[in-house]
Amino acid sequence: MNPVLKDFAKLHFIVFLWGFTAIIGKEISISSADVVMYRTGLAALVLWAYLYVGKKGLRFPPNVILKFSLTGLIIATHWFLFFESARVSNVSVCLAGMATTTFWTSLVEPLLTKRKVKLIEVLLGLMVIGGLYMIFRFEFNNAKGLVLAMGSALMAALFSVINAGFAKQHSQYGITFYEMLAAFIGTAIFIPFYKTYMLDSTVIYDIPLSEDWGLLLLLSIVCTVYAFSASVELMKRISAFAVNLTVNMEPVYGIIMALLIYGESEEMSNGFYYGTMIIMAAVFSYPLIKRYQRRKLTETKT
Repeated sequence: MNPVLKDFAKLHFIVFLWGFTAIIGKEISISSADVVMYRTGLAALVLWAYLYVGKKGLRFPPNVILKFSLTGLIIATHWFLFFESARVSNVSVCLAGMATTTFWTSLVEPLLTKRKVKLIEVLLGLMVIGGLYMIFRFEFNNAKGLVLAMGSALMAALFSVINAGFAKQHSQYGITFYEMLAAFIGTAIFIPFYKTYMLDSTVIYDIPLSEDWGLLLLLSIVCTVYAFSASVELMKRISAFAVNLTVNMEPVYGIIMALLIYGESEEMSNGFYYGTMIIMAAVFSYPLIKRYQRRKLTETKT
């Protein structure tokens, strides 16, 4: 296979894995919070082993580790809301809400990087709101799942912008290790309060069934550690624009897989699909417009 085609095939496989995580989370019998705890704990363990065997440094200044840890708590919140959304509604609604990540990023990035808000981002944001309105209008019974997914998308936008800054100065594997470790510890502390006061449960930590362990290992090693490291490796040969454009296919792949696996339980009204198409149109338009603007700027300078 042509090396370029091989790289893009690998990238699409990674995006396919990320789209599959909602289905995996839905199939695991333990609670959403427990899924996050086991996922991040296993991922941290695997990353520690990889870094230890490879003799890669894990030492950072305390203030830097604190920043990594706080970001890890944001990631844990993102995953908890993500899995909870898929369970209270369905996978399609969850992934439709996650498609708003680009919209949230357009709001979060200017605030954190202190750059001006751009008109085109505001207009595309309004398109996303229009798509969400259409979904809410026709799928009001799934409103809770959609709101949870939108909250998850907001957390994803937040930690993505923060990590972009970290990656310029620190090892990406070191960053991920401390974020996964903090997410594991934070979730382990959160679970007793969550189950006691919000779920009235007498069981604090769920013990995964034998079939759950296989899914948890798949989620932790393949969908987290492998997908992350492989995407970083591909960035050496594929432009950031191409990678980000391909990642926008995650909700599309996920919804198609959910329809194939769950059938009628994932079938939604036409309004849901129209609204999702509007959101995806806004998502795909953004990088295309940015590319056009860069080209015009280059032509003006020359």
